[in-house]
Amino acid sequence: MSLRKSKKAFQVIRVTAQGRAPSRRDSIITEEPLEIRLKTSRESKSLAITMRTPGHDFELTAGFLFSEGIVHSRHDFSSLTYCVDKGISKEQRYNIVNVNLNTVELPDFPQLERHFFTTSACGICGKASLDALEQRGLLALASAPEIEPGLLLSLPEKLRTGQTLFEQTGGLHAAALFSNSGELLTIREDVGRHNALDKVIGWALLEERLPLTENILLVSGRASYELVQKALSAGISVFCSVSAPSSLAIDLAKRFNMTLIGFLREDSFNLYNETALRD
Repeated sequence: MSLRKSKKAFQVIRVTAQGRAPSRRDSIITEEPLEIRLKTSRESKSLAITMRTPGHDFELTAGFLFSEGIVHSRHDFSSLTYCVDKGISKEQRYNIVNVNLNTVELPDFPQLERHFFTTSACGICGKASLDALEQRGLLALASAPEIEPGLLLSLPEKLRTGQTLFEQTGGLHAAALFSNSGELLTIREDVGRHNALDKVIGWALLEERLPLTENILLVSGRASYELVQKALSAGISVFCSVSAPSSLAIDLAKRFNMTLIGFLREDSFNLYNETALRD
């Protein structure tokens, strides 16, 4: 657990058509940088910096490394630790996570930079993005277990109930993992939608539950290409969103045999690619 606070109190003045209300304290979600450093017995180097909500930082780190194909199992690193190196201020030491790899050499950083560029889907066509995922070794998903539509319709309320920080601040995305019987297994919140999903995947990695072939994912925002590819890396075969998917997310779901559901509400949803639903 992070030693940084996930929310902070600020003074706020509410203004309505009737005028200003007295100043009051309000809970605001924290946004701070998290630096991920890879370390071996010989050397250390910064890999990435992401803006995140403090909390579950080790899960975020593990999930990011796994979804980007940098580590493949819990056994690829010996530990995750906050940086307490000399020269690091107390203010920042809990914003840096060291990943102590079980290798002598660091990964090829120029190759990683090319990989990040490719998976970002910026400046290249959608087909090239999908081809790049296959080149990473990601395969089409096996058929998912059949799921009753009514079970899916029950999930948004479970997601909302689990969003405790959102209830207090109103400024967070969430990702929730369910069993195929609808049991909420874990939920994570973050100012970044991709961070929330990385925290869920990191939880599964550290608990040695991957791949998540028997599980259902629900995210609080839209279904983007980036989120669907992260879910694919974790083996999630049913991806649900309360909002819309992007065109490339749909292409990705079709290419890799993932059930993709959008606009999931209590009474309806849109089905963009189907492999797991009962009639």
